[in-house]
Amino acid sequence: MKRDIYQLLEEWKSSIRRKPLVLNGARQVGKTHSLKHFGRISYKNTAYLNFEKDERLGQYFEGTLDPKQLIKILSIHTETEIEPHHTLLILDEIQECPKALNSLKYFCEEANEYHVVAAGSLLGVKTVGEKGFPVGKVNFLRMYPLTFFEFLAALGREKTRNFLEEYSTYEPIPNPMHEKLIHLLKLYFFIGGMPEAVAEYAKTEKLHVVREIQEEILNAYERDFAKHAPSHEIMKITTIWKQIHRQLAKENKKFIFAAIRKSARGRDYEEAIQWLSDAGLIYKSYLVESPKFPLSAYADNNIFKIFLADVGLLGAQSNLSPQTIINKDFLFTEFQGALTENYVAQELIATKYKEPYYWTSGGTAEVDFLIEEDHGIYPLEVKAGASQKKKSLLVYNQKYAPSKLIRATIMNVKHDGNIYNYPLYLISRFPLKSD
Repeated sequence: MKRDIYQLLEEWKSSIRRKPLVLNGARQVGKTHSLKHFGRISYKNTAYLNFEKDERLGQYFEGTLDPKQLIKILSIHTETEIEPHHTLLILDEIQECPKALNSLKYFCEEANEYHVVAAGSLLGVKTVGEKGFPVGKVNFLRMYPLTFFEFLAALGREKTRNFLEEYSTYEPIPNPMHEKLIHLLKLYFFIGGMPEAVAEYAKTEKLHVVREIQEEILNAYERDFAKHAPSHEIMKITTIWKQIHRQLAKENKKFIFAAIRKSARGRDYEEAIQWLSDAGLIYKSYLVESPKFPLSAYADNNIFKIFLADVGLLGAQSNLSPQTIINKDFLFTEFQGALTENYVAQELIATKYKEPYYWTSGGTAEVDFLIEEDHGIYPLEVKAGASQKKKSLLVYNQKYAPSKLIRATIMNVKHDGNIYNYPLYLISRFPLKSD
């Protein structure tokens, strides 16, 4: 399965600023598979170590952190000649061995000719406050579930993907192709971007098996809570996790702690939410009441929405039936368009807008996302179904008069004055070249 991360890994390999690489990402998004594939296609050989599967590996880092000594030891262990520039050394689930993580500092300073990648599913969780973390001595990449474009490629629709990636006009896409893309988008809403689920559908087209895989992944995540989270936070983490789809079902999708229980307060759950975020399982979108540069400086850290890292898992958590794909617009409009808004957040974060924000005005209008692009701040309103209502955009326009008002719907490409309609399947392409 071809992933977009390969291009970023190739850029890392050839960069003059290359340091040991830390690859973050939630469990089961494809980090190990992608790194092994990268090693096969881009290096003479690959040396692979997994600290979770073999706890004894940590002993190699107890005696020394000298890179040259470690290379000799690890070459013997893996039965692989680890050569400078020609071997990819993969240290998987490195969060299980803090000293191995610390060794990256010395690889950077003393032996940067060796190409080292460290990966871990709970790396963000396990290294919070870790004294030995090699600050400033590593490069970072984050891996996400498959985007919609990656999903198209995985289903053998590379030409369709290429067409969308090269599309640069506001002329409508031919209607038969548009309708086909909407159908494929509905499939993506159900299947999501977890590699195992996508691979299963590509092979068998059996949605009930896809759902079984999604439920297994959800169960595995909950086991991680019990295994890796602080004991006093496990119940809170599980509660937040199971609340997400219910909170997104509200018309106002702001996360309300009182919906958990009347006496619940944000600070009581702050650590639990941060744990889920560090694990790569959720994304937070913060309220911005005054859209100014930079948005991060004007965000209210106490008011936010929470999205799941994968729209398919959100549907599984909500127990949506495969029959929803048959209904024309049901999947897009189900529980107040929660899947649709979660999908857009997922696409924006996985492509280039890593920190999402939204805007409200005194309870009279809400813009789902604010996008910083080319020295402008643009409002993006997500509409479930084929609704053409744009009240919130017009309120925003009256207040701030941006050059572009953006809508993401299931309608075709359209440009009317300063209102730009992006089909949901094309939202990751904003801004189109003709803008």
